[in-house]
Amino acid sequence: MRIRLDLAYDGSDFHGWALQPGLRTVQGELTQALVTILRIPSVDVVCAGRTDAGVHARGQVVHADLPDDLAAGAIESLVRRLNGLLSHDVRVRRAVVAPDGFDARFGALWRRYAYRIADTPDAVDPLHRSHVLTWPRRLDVEAMNAAAELLLGQHDFASFCKQREGATTIRTLLELGWERDATGVLVGTVRADAFCHSMVRALVGCLVSIGEGRRPPAWAAQIMTARARDSSVMVQHAHGLTLEEVAYPADQDLAARAVQTRAKRMSDE
Repeated sequence: MRIRLDLAYDGSDFHGWALQPGLRTVQGELTQALVTILRIPSVDVVCAGRTDAGVHARGQVVHADLPDDLAAGAIESLVRRLNGLLSHDVRVRRAVVAPDGFDARFGALWRRYAYRIADTPDAVDPLHRSHVLTWPRRLDVEAMNAAAELLLGQHDFASFCKQREGATTIRTLLELGWERDATGVLVGTVRADAFCHSMVRALVGCLVSIGEGRRPPAWAAQIMTARARDSSVMVQHAHGLTLEEVAYPADQDLAARAVQTRAKRMSDE
């Protein structure tokens, strides 16, 4: 039986999502909690988006395959039991039996991240310092949004990614824009079918340079079309970034979406 878990976590004290020997990770803690509660030797936990060290999540989605006899009796109490065992900086919000064909990674239509920057003294809140970047100069939102528009659509984002050998860097950027919330914090929304390593933080770094007036909006497109990492593009700090939401198709389309995405990734690689 495949189960779906919806998670939220403060990434400050985690070395990212992915399991790493000797290091504290979200996958490692969740896997150990499931093994302990269900008294099974091992379980594979697959997530929608592998967040980097220090990155937070409100809407992470994972799946795990459990023996039918265990899952049937455990699903009702699983949220309570997991949250009783997990540390307070990671919470399970929901546990359900996944629909047929559900795949947390390959079934997703898009992932949405938010990056938060306090760039004025009145927007800086010490209580939010662990998930909002403090910036010393006010940023030009109009210039940042003008540059962001140039990056929308399907492109090769190699200039904004830490590349893995043989892996594709082609992504479809569905949304990229900035606005101030009620407290004056500058919130960047980034939504795409998928992201490569460090892509969101590199996009933010590029747009912050433009927001400071050090580069014109057209510079963002120049960086992208170069398809090569540029040392002038800063990869911004992890703690300002939060995975907010992952979207999936209707239940009847889940299996087809997973097959389509998996095939596309394999052909691109």
